[in-house]
Amino acid sequence: MTPRLLYVTDLAYQAAGRRYADEDLELSARLRAHFPLALCDPRDAARLVDGFDAVLVRNSGPVLHYRSAYAEFRAEALRRDVPVYNPLTGRADMAGKGYLIELTRAGLPVIPTYAGDTAPGELPASDAYIVKPVDGADSVGLVRLDAAALAARTLEAGTLVQPYVPFRYEVSFVFVDGDFQYALYAPDPARRWELAPYRPSAADLAFARRFVDWNALPYGIQRVDACRTREGELLLVELEDHNPYLSLGLLDEETRSAFGRALVASLRHWATRP
Repeated sequence: MTPRLLYVTDLAYQAAGRRYADEDLELSARLRAHFPLALCDPRDAARLVDGFDAVLVRNSGPVLHYRSAYAEFRAEALRRDVPVYNPLTGRADMAGKGYLIELTRAGLPVIPTYAGDTAPGELPASDAYIVKPVDGADSVGLVRLDAAALAARTLEAGTLVQPYVPFRYEVSFVFVDGDFQYALYAPDPARRWELAPYRPSAADLAFARRFVDWNALPYGIQRVDACRTREGELLLVELEDHNPYLSLGLLDEETRSAFGRALVASLRHWATRP
């Protein structure tokens, strides 16, 4: 059976430094050669899911912009037992950024992250701190404060605090079903989405795979974002397991085609499971 795919994306969403619509139009065109496929906005997914065999969630924008519609979609997909790609069991960004606190407590290599109600005296000493919402994305609600401003501020519930970590560059590793596909990095820390190909070392891949294994998704696309500190250490910035932007337009055709083949094979397998 060739599964019918509902491709969920917000083609109108404007993201800084990225063109969601371009990526989704290109990728959906590739997938249409293998599957009957229809695109829909995330706010319509719950009403349309019944007519499809599987749902592929792509560049649908931050969930905080459509919380109730997303909750309705999750409930409907679970009720009908429709496979969702990525599966709805993600422990990372799919469930909010609280996992960064969990990873910090576990001693994993992650930017130190604390609940917003942590007393300033219990935070690591730093000249500056990053405060952001637990359910944030695309830097929505993110602010940078010096130590005095943080101490004087009453943080809202559902926020995270991180000491500001100077770094040399950010790098992203993309996996499909736990298999590494490619990596890109931003040589200039001030220009996050001006990316170039990155050739990871064995140690780099072991770092990224550690978080993919921790998430324990049975299938799906994951993007592991990390920063290289001035001391040379990699620290996790976030593990995007919900709708990671893939920067496909920056890949050479060989890499882009290999990613497409991996995604098609994965969808064929998981969307037709008994």
